Amino acid sequence: MNEVLLAVADAWKAQSILEIVAVFSSATYLILAAREVIWCWLFGAISTICYIIILWEVDLLAEMGLQFYYLFMAGYGYAQWRKRSDEEVEPPIVVHSLRKHLLYVGVIVGGTLVVGWSLSQFTEASMPYIDSFTTVGALFTTWMVTKKMLENWLYWVVVDSVGIYMYWQKEMYLTSFLFIFFVITVIVGFFKWRKLYTEQQLANS
Repeated sequence: MNEVLLAVADAWKAQSILEIVAVFSSATYLILAAREVIWCWLFGAISTICYIIILWEVDLLAEMGLQFYYLFMAGYGYAQWRKRSDEEVEPPIVVHSLRKHLLYVGVIVGGTLVVGWSLSQFTEASMPYIDSFTTVGALFTTWMVTKKMLENWLYWVVVDSVGIYMYWQKEMYLTSFLFIFFVITVIVGFFKWRKLYTEQQLANS
């Protein structure tokens, strides 16, 4: 037990202040977003700015590029929440067919191969294909969230699980633990949305 605690302590000491701020801001974003507090977007922006710097330093270039997208979405999300009114009708949760999901998986795999090959050929990116998978997967799954697809949570489980491995290999242990938290959160999200979807179907039947 003492050896485990020492290993955790050493891992903590190895983290940069920037990563600690990034992880704290990401966790705060999730907590505030779950409570629909508009200031979640501020913490989301702080987190992405920190990760842009961190990911550049560890040569995860695709993942770094993804942070610029998240930074844009932080501004967009803030603007959308500012003008949202209580009278707006929530869009329904939808479920797509297996055929469509095979197409979606094909798009993610194809995008990963193209971006990964490009990074391996033209940059000094570390772990180009894994880096590309988490980036392409996150971009596509974020689109699924905007469409309120129930299955988006299952995609996030895969993407974030690969992220745990990637960040652990780069010795970004706090971020790796953050992604474990993400996986737990999205599993909870899936069951919550599935319950809502079932209630929605019963109400429409």
